[in-house]
Amino acid sequence: MTVTLDLPAEAQARLQAEAARRGITLDQLIAELADQLPADGETPRRKLAFVGMGSSKAGITHQLDELLADGFRRD
Repeated sequence: MTVTLDLPAEAQARLQAEAARRGITLDQLIAELADQLPADGETPRRKLAFVGMGSSKAGITHQLDELLADGFRRD
């Protein structure tokens, strides 16, 4: 199927650069990007931005359970 798009030069350049980086044609890149879109009538699930907060190994967040348990034993 043939489709003609009128894209801004900057958008076209970014698409062509990404296709070249991946070693595929512009047509293949656009098909891959389209495959990532939700199907007709499907509502995409939103990602919750706060998920994973506090899961760092830096600081004390990974020790919270241990610190809380230790604190409760001090009564």
